Amino acid sequence: MKQVVLLSFLLVSSLFVFSQDDETPVIWSQEKNKISDTEYELIMTAKIADDWHIFSQFTPEGGSLPSEFTYKKVGTDYELIGTTTESETVKKFEEVFEIEEVFFIKDAVFKQKIKLLNPAVRQIDINLFYQVCKEVCIQQEHDFTFVFDDGPATVSEKTMDERSLAIGRAMKLDLKNKERLTEGGTLVTGSNTGIWGIVGLGFLGGLIALLTPCVFPMIPLTVSFFTKQSGSRSKGVANAMLYGLFIVLIYALLSLPFHLFDSVDSQILNTIATNIWLNIAFFVVFVFFAFSFFGYYELTLPSSWANTMDSASSKVGGVIGIFFMAVTLAIVSFSCTGPILGGLLGSTILEEGDVAYNLTAGMTGFGIALALPFALFALFPAWLNSLPKSGGWMTTVKVVLGFLELALALKFLSNSDLVGHWGLLKREIFLGIWILLFVLLALYLFGVFRFPHDGPKQKISTGRKITGFASAAFSIYLILGVANISDLKLLSGFPPPQFYSIYEQESDCPLGIACFKDFDEGLAYAKKTNKPILLDFTGWACVNCRKMEEHVWSVPEVFRLLKEDYVLISLYVDDRKELPTEDQFDFQYESGRIKTIETVGQKWGTFQTLNFNAASQPYYVLLSPDMKVLHHAIQSTDSETYAAWLAKGLSEYHLLSKK
Repeated sequence: MKQVVLLSFLLVSSLFVFSQDDETPVIWSQEKNKISDTEYELIMTAKIADDWHIFSQFTPEGGSLPSEFTYKKVGTDYELIGTTTESETVKKFEEVFEIEEVFFIKDAVFKQKIKLLNPAVRQIDINLFYQVCKEVCIQQEHDFTFVFDDGPATVSEKTMDERSLAIGRAMKLDLKNKERLTEGGTLVTGSNTGIWGIVGLGFLGGLIALLTPCVFPMIPLTVSFFTKQSGSRSKGVANAMLYGLFIVLIYALLSLPFHLFDSVDSQILNTIATNIWLNIAFFVVFVFFAFSFFGYYELTLPSSWANTMDSASSKVGGVIGIFFMAVTLAIVSFSCTGPILGGLLGSTILEEGDVAYNLTAGMTGFGIALALPFALFALFPAWLNSLPKSGGWMTTVKVVLGFLELALALKFLSNSDLVGHWGLLKREIFLGIWILLFVLLALYLFGVFRFPHDGPKQKISTGRKITGFASAAFSIYLILGVANISDLKLLSGFPPPQFYSIYEQESDCPLGIACFKDFDEGLAYAKKTNKPILLDFTGWACVNCRKMEEHVWSVPEVFRLLKEDYVLISLYVDDRKELPTEDQFDFQYESGRIKTIETVGQKWGTFQTLNFNAASQPYYVLLSPDMKVLHHAIQSTDSETYAAWLAKGLSEYHLLSKK
């Protein structure tokens, strides 16, 4: 059980994908050797960047994913002679999985002999799925195409057909006044949580972690150790401060692997927030965390880690010894801090901005909150007497956190449902489950039922009663939302949008405003009605998009402008619905890379990047029907700014119409 959390983290990390436009850790080449008229040896070679490695086909199960070849049309066009052989590998015992993994460093060579069964065969297609790892592991795919003709061995490059070229050209808009999209060379963005808000979120998580049984009892013990064992009070204070500084440093360093994804493509935030299987992975991990808080099992890192760090701190002493003591705290307290850190990770990827820097900010805030009491109580040791005693209240804190983890887990399942159009978690069902969770939390706090790790039944404390009443009140607030008595603006962006309902809606557009989900259809209507266009790049799982719709678009002046004066075109860049076969096409970027456009979201995501050099959502553009840019583009902002922005665009449109 102790490895499950680490596996979950690796699963989340492995779902990030490197852009094909940027330099990757592995460069592939291929060649073929002719053995006879019908037999060939296919050779696939990888050059692996320093410090990276990829895994053998035969690395043991239960660890990292093996390399896996898929030979297309085998058995009909050709047959395999033997198995795919490999060049020299390296073996290393991996403590996380407790197995000896087999992998390649520097380079890898795979060879496969084949015999052609069909003389008319002109090419063989092979797909390779593999995992490339450094501090984190990334899943990759590579397609090999071997061409057979009378000439030398060649590699077939994917080519563009005329139909795809025509569709690609049609996607490029002939924008006029394109320089107006930005002001002063930068996109105008509105207010959002910001980096300090994320630091505050992490700080709050750290404060909560302090109240758990894994951390709270260690405060007086650790502070007493420094004040009594250091020889003098000043030295004890200095050591405790250094200890706190190392705690902050350790938690900030935990976010560094995510900075390896600086080279990911421009759609990475959208990929993280809207990938169906990644969201399901988050859902599973959070449910697992929740039940650990309920006391059904304990999450711990390998005990050997803590023992090693503790031993090192005793042997080394001094500054380095204090650092190892801080590492020991991080390891020993993982059973309580791990789920909170998981929640922090999940929350930061829902915020605007760079996910790696968001996470570093959150982890730093978490570390500061965790380190603060060690420094303060070292400065003012008399305060230790005012600390409450450890007891059952800390178990209550864990259970409350468990219910919150379940509530957050449901958000990730909802993202998958929205993007996949499954229709399983409509708004009322989502809110109904939340109501059940918070009613159960209230009943627990009032002592109606108990969990396995609860101690003897005692009189309900005042704090527990207050929290119970707050949970009950929140349940009532949710019930009012289901009954459409309240608009639930406090939860804006978390529940599914109002139009995603079990009840039949007049429109599947936000707030019932008439909208188009296809650009060409919306453009035709704008020309017909002689109205300007509000181009809305959005997403089914975009939290900030829902906040804008429910907080800003619902303001009367904004709503009136949208409903009466603009043609709204909402393009969902995360829509995984497949395009009809006749509408699927290949798109060639300026770099020469060719991408197959198969889904609605891929089409509109490419459309946004191609025409506006942007990839974030929400992203709003004002256009005239003849493709004049009316005002600068804008993202999340407040209702007053947004209303003024719409009014300015409308005024500019009327001025252009008179010319």
